[in-house]
Amino acid sequence: MKYLLAFVLFSFSFCNVNAQVKDPVKWTYAATKKTGNVYDVVIKASLPKPWHIYSQNTGDGGPIPTTITFSKNPLVSLVGKIKEEGKLEKSYDENFKTYVLNYSNEVAFVQTIKLKVAAKTKLIAKVEYMVCNDEMCLPPTTKNFTININ
Repeated sequence: MKYLLAFVLFSFSFCNVNAQVKDPVKWTYAATKKTGNVYDVVIKASLPKPWHIYSQNTGDGGPIPTTITFSKNPLVSLVGKIKEEGKLEKSYDENFKTYVLNYSNEVAFVQTIKLKVAAKTKLIAKVEYMVCNDEMCLPPTTKNFTININ
């Protein structure tokens, strides 16, 4: 009887795990020195097929665009806007009834920064994003990163 109860409880634990949808996005981040006190902060999203992530510029009326914000750091100034590097796809989405901009496979979000003084510091980034495939969209997700600037 104990074995039957243990088996039933064990089986339910697997059902619970399979019912949860995991975030398919794998994130990497780093700062690379360009010249002097200027760095590129690169936040890269990698996605398995058939998932895609939305551009920062996907427009109104559609899915949640990817949004990246940096916490204030008195040693760092942001230079320009965040650039997107990847194969941008534009398509009409029947679910949202609008054109959307998204990336499949991978995209890098690149923010150029300048250190006000030569020093080691950290930059805290928050990324809010939404991913979809041909059948479903996952709820918006937020990830936080701490990026070392050397």
